[in-house]
Amino acid sequence: QVQLVESGGGLVQAGGSLRLSCAASGVTFTTLTMGWFRQTPGKEREFLAAISWRGGTTSYTDRVKGRFTISRDNAKITVYLQMNSLKPEDTAVYYCAGSRSAGISGPYAYWGQGTQVTVSS
Repeated sequence: QVQLVESGGGLVQAGGSLRLSCAASGVTFTTLTMGWFRQTPGKEREFLAAISWRGGTTSYTDRVKGRFTISRDNAKITVYLQMNSLKPEDTAVYYCAGSRSAGISGPYAYWGQGTQVTVSS
């Protein structure tokens, strides 16, 4: 079983950048598909991006395609989300998650505690 802890959130001006990190523990990390999600109060959790076990394939929602980049470093047991050209509507709590499925669509059984990202206009 794996534990996930996000960091790197904060306050940024519109057009700015942030890099989120997700530190993992557990020997099963390299077998997990990893994803990033975000959620605002009263709304559904939104899928953002996913990366396969070995990092060979990635997937993004159209809302962030071209602005966000997901990557993983299995040696450091860490997943990243580089966020560029941030917009006020990107404001949310961001979560990393892991799935035992080989497919990037999940299901995601492991979740971090979330990190707040706030983008000001």
